[in-house]
Amino acid sequence: MKKSILLFGIFLIIMLCLPFFVSGYWLRVLTQTFMFAAIATGSNIIIGYTGYPAFGNIAFFGVGAYVTGVLMTKFEISFLATLPFCALSGFIIAVLLGIPLLRLKGHYFAIATIGVMEAIREIVDNMTDITGGGMGLTLPIMAGEPAYIYKFFYYTIMLIMLFSIAVAFIIWRSKFGYALRAIRIDEDAASVMGINTTVYKTLAWALSAALVGIVGGAYAYWLTYIDPHTVFVTTYSVKMFAMILLGGATTVLGPMIGAFILELISEIVWSKFIEIHGMILGALIVFIVLFIPKGLFETFKGGFSLRKIIINLKEYRL
Repeated sequence: MKKSILLFGIFLIIMLCLPFFVSGYWLRVLTQTFMFAAIATGSNIIIGYTGYPAFGNIAFFGVGAYVTGVLMTKFEISFLATLPFCALSGFIIAVLLGIPLLRLKGHYFAIATIGVMEAIREIVDNMTDITGGGMGLTLPIMAGEPAYIYKFFYYTIMLIMLFSIAVAFIIWRSKFGYALRAIRIDEDAASVMGINTTVYKTLAWALSAALVGIVGGAYAYWLTYIDPHTVFVTTYSVKMFAMILLGGATTVLGPMIGAFILELISEIVWSKFIEIHGMILGALIVFIVLFIPKGLFETFKGGFSLRKIIINLKEYRL
């Protein structure tokens, strides 16, 4: 535990200093990596802690983006003031949807969340008077020099990522977190032990949605233009799941580690192998599922070993 805290502290110091030494291109790459790390960390509360594969959790990313977009363009509210509304919107929608949908389990729940994402996207697409529909929304452009703007979004989204990690850590160490892990292991047994599984699952999804919603709000202002097809993206869901699996779904820092590895690999692969970019990333996901199903953080916490990979493969296949 102490070693993990020390390494995380060193990582944090490096990330705080990097904007003064790297180009604008790498600032953009790192900012996007922070964004995915925050999405994966927030989503892991329902996916990893609770064991409910909310594949369409990116719907709340889109909700947050449009909450910021509408509040800034229609009501002239400042960017930072919109973020609590992003969290609140995601929280309320998840509570309302969680009561009926969390009765489903496994792939049934995963498919239902994809349906939710598509339904919300269609609603946004048809609310032309408010959201701009297919024409999208153009947010106010931030004043200042490009270098200042790059650093502003870099630090803002990094803070959102750290906030998500802090919330995930507090939940993990609390009685609430223990209850979620009990639900993941055996929901029926947890219910018999006196855990109100419906309330706990719904609250877990609502907190996850709130965190993802905040990320969406920051992304909207960073991008300055949003439409339904840029914020309700199925590809983001795939990447989010891959990051959680790669880092470790049953850990606090695993999703962040997975996000950094996968996003940086994705950027390098995309720049070198544009035509087969998707195929290489798909092969990487298959490798993760076969060889390290518990994630890097959990599998190699005692040190790297080829033997551990072979054992995981045998456990998975045999």
